Amino acid sequence: MTSISTIHNSLAPQLESLNRQIEQALTSPNELMNMVIRSYLEKKGKQIRPIIVLLTAQLLGGINDKVISGAVAVELLHNASLIHDDVVDDTTMRRGAQTINGAYDNHMAVLIGDFFLSNALLQSVATGDIRVVESISNLGKLLSVGELDEISNSKANTFDEDKYFEIIYRKTASLFVSCVEVGAYGAGLSEGDDLDALREFARLLGLCFQIKDDIFDYFSDEAIGKPTGNDLREGKITLPLLHVLNRADLPRQPEMARLACSESHTPEEIATLIAYAVDNGGIDYANACMARLRAQAARLLDRFPDSQARRNLLAIFDFIIDRKN
Repeated sequence: MTSISTIHNSLAPQLESLNRQIEQALTSPNELMNMVIRSYLEKKGKQIRPIIVLLTAQLLGGINDKVISGAVAVELLHNASLIHDDVVDDTTMRRGAQTINGAYDNHMAVLIGDFFLSNALLQSVATGDIRVVESISNLGKLLSVGELDEISNSKANTFDEDKYFEIIYRKTASLFVSCVEVGAYGAGLSEGDDLDALREFARLLGLCFQIKDDIFDYFSDEAIGKPTGNDLREGKITLPLLHVLNRADLPRQPEMARLACSESHTPEEIATLIAYAVDNGGIDYANACMARLRAQAARLLDRFPDSQARRNLLAIFDFIIDRKN
């Protein structure tokens, strides 16, 4: 199976251009801001989202300057959302490193996040394609609505799996859909069945990304970068627990459902709910959902000629399902 490092290597020149453009876009007259951003960019991660933009364009013909600018826009908006999320969630550490609000304060983090967001929109404008601007702008709206939907759903205490998938589409998968739109528009693809297939592929990919993230919350591992049970502490009931709470045949189900609906949880109660989900097949169910979504996604790519780009897109899917953090 193609590794993520192999994909990185195959796109090395394009990623170098992308990161150079990111640095240029984020350079400001304010040296304090430059210092904070330089430190932040040192921890840029695997850049899965701009890679999806690049691979989509490759699949459809090739990567050009318009594609690079679109990929920069997606990456900047993604990082803006992470910076703002850390403020909202009062997160001081992310994947073993201090967040901006953790190292400085919320005031600094909000301003830096706004700066990223503004530059994301400027990079979308630089593509000269109003469809890219629309995709990036609509993405910002969906990400916000998804986060607010999750807050509302946690207060409603409903164990609705359809609602869970609707929320994670908005808060996570919509970003992946925008990635393929931006890559496709940059490569010259117009609206039609091919673009619809790519959108659906990206939606399934994004759903799997969030399901995998949610699974991490049920296990203790410093590499993940967040404490076990963090979602439950925030009132979020994710797929593994959601599934078992909907199974009336399970012992103690009414008791566990009442406990899950509590306004707050002690560490012992969180441990009880996590164990209940794990012991009754919640993780197995979530893994089976990802396998089903992956199979659907693979069929969607069959409409495109075999190429390294097509194989790499599916390899990204496998990486997301198999990742350890």
